[in-house]
Amino acid sequence: MPSQVPAAIHAQKYLSLTTFRKTGAAVPTPVWFGEQDGKLYVMTRSDMGKAKRIRNNPQVKVAPCTIRGKVTGPEFAARARILPPEQHRSARQTLDRKYWMARLPWIWRRTDTYIEISFE
Repeated sequence: MPSQVPAAIHAQKYLSLTTFRKTGAAVPTPVWFGEQDGKLYVMTRSDMGKAKRIRNNPQVKVAPCTIRGKVTGPEFAARARILPPEQHRSARQTLDRKYWMARLPWIWRRTDTYIEISFE
């Protein structure tokens, strides 16, 4: 059965992506996200904490939130993975369709990592 994005996340502008440190401490981060085929896509830099934490532990939690990270709906368990470079273009297109600012190359030129989030 294919993964499905929870209804509470559809049509939201921001997502609180909670990753976990090696100690188990939760670290929530508000992010932009794209949606395609029952999965969510997030862009970041490879040296950012969320990318490092996902490499160590793919279990994450996601919830709708405000631009400042205040959670506005239910939280859902999910699994994240760092996409290989050949899948970056498709992930980037999901974000470009949703956010016009994602299309500005000089703002996002250092973005080199894309994360795929699927639901359990």
